[in-house]
Amino acid sequence: MRRYFITGLLIWIPLSITFMVLAWIVGTLDQIIDWLPNGLQPRHLLGFNIPGAGVVVALLLVLSTGLIAANVIGQKLVMFWEGLLSRIPVVKSLYNGVKQVSDTLFSSSGQAFRKALLVRYPHQDSWTIAFLTGKPGGDAANHLDGEYVSVYVPTTPNPTSGFFLMMAKANVIELDMSVDEALKYIISMGVVAPPARNGSSSILLNQ
Repeated sequence: MRRYFITGLLIWIPLSITFMVLAWIVGTLDQIIDWLPNGLQPRHLLGFNIPGAGVVVALLLVLSTGLIAANVIGQKLVMFWEGLLSRIPVVKSLYNGVKQVSDTLFSSSGQAFRKALLVRYPHQDSWTIAFLTGKPGGDAANHLDGEYVSVYVPTTPNPTSGFFLMMAKANVIELDMSVDEALKYIISMGVVAPPARNGSSSILLNQ
């Protein structure tokens, strides 16, 4: 009975958590419908709400924004909007900081979160998984002797919190592991290990 009960838990727990997360995302995005004029909202047009309509509206909004911003007129509108935000003291700092981070993370040419690493943390006798985020900059780079890289060490089981470290490039090992595999490894607290690749070996960062 105990074995059957644990087997059932292993099936239902991932399903339940997955559905809860999806329901939260859909419920949050459905609130976008409230931004539309009353005449365009499903409950006024059809007499009832449509679950998931906010997801469709959000996707259309993002796609249309990207389409508009891709042409000359759209770029001028974006520049005007950013110039307007830059005149507001508190909003300026917050917006510029978030924009710089998002531009770095989602840039197709950037290296942020493109590589999984093996680093010594929190002391020399232990290792953990980290992600490459770039190279040290600003005045911090002037005080570092040798070549260093910037890494993000996520916490378990919540990888959205963690630690930013600047480490010597020679002490960082690049793993033959995708970012998705590394995230699963971290979130599962080491239970879900990435598959072994024949003939693969850890190498020092060479880029």
